[in-house]
Amino acid sequence: MNAVLVWFRRDLRDTDHAALAHALATSPQVFCAFVFDTDILEALPSRADRRVAFIHASLAELDAALAARAPGAGLIVRHGSAREEIPRLAQALGVRAVHANRDVEPFARERDAAVAAALDARGIAFIDHADLSVFEPHELLTQSGDPYRVFTPYKNAWLRALTPERLAAHDSLANTRHLAAKPGDASLPTLAQLGFEDVALTGGPLQPGMSGARAVWREFGARLARYHATRDFPAVRGPSYLSVHLRFGTISIRELARHAHQQAGEGEEGARVWLSELIWREFYFAVLWHFPAVVDQPFQRRLRRLAWDEAPELWQAWTEARTGYPLVDAALRQLHQTGYMHNRLRMVTASFLTKDLGIDWRRGAAHFAAHLNDYDLAANNGGWQWAASTGCDAQPWFRIFNPVTQSRKFDPEGRFIRRYLPELARVPLPYLHAPWTLPPAARADCGLVLGRDYPAPVVDHAQARERTLARFGREQDS
Repeated sequence: MNAVLVWFRRDLRDTDHAALAHALATSPQVFCAFVFDTDILEALPSRADRRVAFIHASLAELDAALAARAPGAGLIVRHGSAREEIPRLAQALGVRAVHANRDVEPFARERDAAVAAALDARGIAFIDHADLSVFEPHELLTQSGDPYRVFTPYKNAWLRALTPERLAAHDSLANTRHLAAKPGDASLPTLAQLGFEDVALTGGPLQPGMSGARAVWREFGARLARYHATRDFPAVRGPSYLSVHLRFGTISIRELARHAHQQAGEGEEGARVWLSELIWREFYFAVLWHFPAVVDQPFQRRLRRLAWDEAPELWQAWTEARTGYPLVDAALRQLHQTGYMHNRLRMVTASFLTKDLGIDWRRGAAHFAAHLNDYDLAANNGGWQWAASTGCDAQPWFRIFNPVTQSRKFDPEGRFIRRYLPELARVPLPYLHAPWTLPPAARADCGLVLGRDYPAPVVDHAQARERTLARFGREQDS
């Protein structure tokens, strides 16, 4: 019994894949499997979920790629609870071990522990591998052996510890003759069979699979040198747009970090800044790993009793993109229409919800979780707690973004706002960022009636800022 099973999860590629490379190097017969985990799928709020469609399309490509490597090879796809399906499949195939790449999320860790126990009861080993990040969460610690709580020291430690070996690719294309033929009942079910709608991805904001990741990476690579200068402007192509591919592993973090580090070493500022963003990703992995309570509790323990407002009407205005602040509303429309939100705008909208409306960051984080194509628990939680000043480096007075100032600075020509708020198309640029300041006579000229065509601001930012400072001040004094 020398066969093994590779369990794919958020690593939907056949290149530079740690678990697959190790399995192929150590076993003459390697099966590959993926489970549409009902423990995850049944909790999704919509049956028209772009992420499920993205995964489905990416699996079809991965299946074909494996089949091209060896006769009859491909993905064995199951639909059910992974806790039951993987042990059952492993036993049916007669494998001696199941290989998988480690995940950092509390749900995944608990699931994998349950699967490992079930496999052990059947005499089958569970072997997990480092693949999700350049450094595992437990590898970088302070001199006193504690986890880092602040980003900059973590980043410095990450850069000091980096070696070429860390960025080297795993050769998962060697020994592909060891890929085993999949059984006849292993075909990929349709989205309808999974209980989901067929959401069109072609030509939209998502390009699934390894080929999609490769296309996005090539396009971004050509403008990486300008990343630092363009990344904060939502109307231009500044970001990498690789986050969804990193989330589902259709491209390797090592390949991206290796290129960024090389270019940064040659003095390219865009690459240096982007590498920092990749390190932020690993910092939040580490925070979630060491402090799993942050999923639903403030990282700053002294703020766990912080009182947030219920404010149902303000919450509804935010979720429906009718706050009266154009940049905030345009950002939320982008999210709802495309499943993507520009990173600068994630900070602006999160700051607005928590600092202007006084609403609990957990509600905003859950809203993002329901809509973001690239939703990642660690990054989403870290970003929201950063914006809410309950997380790492929490300083509330530095993180109360003025939505009008942010709008004028990062959408100076109003291109992004006009794209998502066509009702403001005729508003002159000097007033576009704060349409309530438009003189009444001018409103008539451009056909704008506040409260009918576009809402008046739901709060006054200056007053809201003072309430937020008082909110945190009260908590710090208590």
